[in-house]
Amino acid sequence: MAEWLYEEGIGEARAALIEKGKLVEALIERDGDAVRPGAVAQGRLVATLIPKKRGVVRLISGEEVLLEPIPPRLSEGANVLVEIIREAIAEEGRPKRAKGRMPQPGSKPHAGPSLLQRIRATGTPVVPCPAHEEDRLEAHGWSELMEEAISGEVGAEDAALRLYLTPAMLLIDVDGSLPPAQLGPKGAKLAAQAVRRMGLAGSIGIDLPTMNNKDERMIAAAQIDKYLPLPFERTAVNGFGFLQIIRRRERANLMELLREDPVLTAALALLRRAERHGQGGAATITAAPAIIDLLHKRQDWIDLLAKRRGGAIMLKADASLALAGGHVA
Repeated sequence: MAEWLYEEGIGEARAALIEKGKLVEALIERDGDAVRPGAVAQGRLVATLIPKKRGVVRLISGEEVLLEPIPPRLSEGANVLVEIIREAIAEEGRPKRAKGRMPQPGSKPHAGPSLLQRIRATGTPVVPCPAHEEDRLEAHGWSELMEEAISGEVGAEDAALRLYLTPAMLLIDVDGSLPPAQLGPKGAKLAAQAVRRMGLAGSIGIDLPTMNNKDERMIAAAQIDKYLPLPFERTAVNGFGFLQIIRRRERANLMELLREDPVLTAALALLRRAERHGQGGAATITAAPAIIDLLHKRQDWIDLLAKRRGGAIMLKADASLALAGGHVA
């Protein structure tokens, strides 16, 4: 029996797909004004990058979207509707704008589906997880998964993954103490599970150990097919142990989301803990100055926390604390 655990957190919504008692997929949607995939938004063509092929549309919100292709009779300065097919994604050195295309004739502006709407649309039961109940996300390893996404390290000594974000593709290096014939399939299984758990998409390269023969390579590749749901495309494992996967990319993956703003990520994790600390009532959040500065600027989050806890919230900066060292009392 599968179910989605859903949590309407402060500053972000969270969801975890649980299958046979295991967390197999995690999704986070942060508060913000960025346009979501599936939206149809009004904007104006402000630049042509490649004639008839690619341009930049500035939405009413001010966000810029890449439009591909440009309709033949659309000139710079003209108003246009854009259907969003990929949200903006933070990338080191060069953030990727949201990507759009022309919508179907007769389309009208509308927002893209929220995280809750998306998981409801899967048909799998959705279980709300309010803060005053047991922490079901944590019971299924939520914090451990967040740490894996932030560190890029998954697994144990016998078989481990290191994940690297690059502009061209996401690379997964498989290493461990097992013999290659065993490490190949084990590493492929771990990689497939990590791809699903963290929402990794686009071009993904998996560097498995060099295996002795084609049969061993086929056994390793079969683990990808077993543990990663369609749709995706993949190559065979080549003689050097390399395999490539292509998955449709609509949103930032967990690694990109959590690493984009480490202060924000630490602050939201601390607010999550603060919601669940003790029996409610007044509380004091002590954290690194950068986190406290951010929370002072988001009084709406502190007000919501106070409402949910039923008591006043105090903020205290401690310069000796690392970003992850905040606590609630």
